[in-house]
Amino acid sequence: MPLDRLPTVMIEPLVRAALLEDFGRAGDLTSDAIVPADLVVRARLTARRPGVIAGLDIAALAFRLLDEKVALSCEHVDGDRIAPGQIIGIVQGPARAILGAERTALNFLCRLSGIASATASIVEAVRGGKARIVCTRKTTPGLRAVEKYAVRAGGGANHRFGLDDAVLIKDNHIAIAGSVRAAIERARARIGHLVKIEVEVDTLRQLEEVLSVGADAILLDNMTLDQLRQAVIMVAGRAVTEASGRITAETAPAIAATGVDLISAGWLTHSAPALDIGLDF
Repeated sequence: MPLDRLPTVMIEPLVRAALLEDFGRAGDLTSDAIVPADLVVRARLTARRPGVIAGLDIAALAFRLLDEKVALSCEHVDGDRIAPGQIIGIVQGPARAILGAERTALNFLCRLSGIASATASIVEAVRGGKARIVCTRKTTPGLRAVEKYAVRAGGGANHRFGLDDAVLIKDNHIAIAGSVRAAIERARARIGHLVKIEVEVDTLRQLEEVLSVGADAILLDNMTLDQLRQAVIMVAGRAVTEASGRITAETAPAIAATGVDLISAGWLTHSAPALDIGLDF
């Protein structure tokens, strides 16, 4: 399916904040001193490494916020695979605005394309099976919406966006409640009828307790392949199963083969390397 763009109202505050951070109190001293105010130029956005692109609308907005005369015409769309040396798009307009927005545009574009590329590598590794690759809340503060968008651009799916859109009972909640059963029962008594409950377990014994009470999803944390296979058999379709821990493109195929529904990886958003993209006049 086509990738839905993020509404401008969601991304504009992020881009404005990033531009203001860069321009500080006096603006672009270098470009203002060197570049004629009326100079118009063309520049190429070029991939320097292979990957999956994400964040083109955000990059375009960075240029446009400095000067509405700047236009980014793209050769690709978010979610496309690109090769080294491939032109992603052409930026045309006043030189000062292009130079002033260059770093902000590239910071977003390289960061989000890195996330999309990392996600695509794991999605490709499990292609053909039923397991979906999902991200977590381990995101850069303030950038969760765009980083989770980048995961979707790479072919992945999103876990919950925050603490308010689902219940996820983890080990510390269980420790405070006293037991898995008590934690689930307290949550179920408090939440609305549309809110789903997921419970994190790290042993098959805990899984048995969850199944005796019932939950919508079960996070199987850092389990061995044998434990994951046994857990899937025990659940028998009564809940969504999610595997987490030690997820890489190399480990993902074997984890997917255990029959889990989801594979979650926090590093996709907190540690994926940026994709090298350059802007050249």
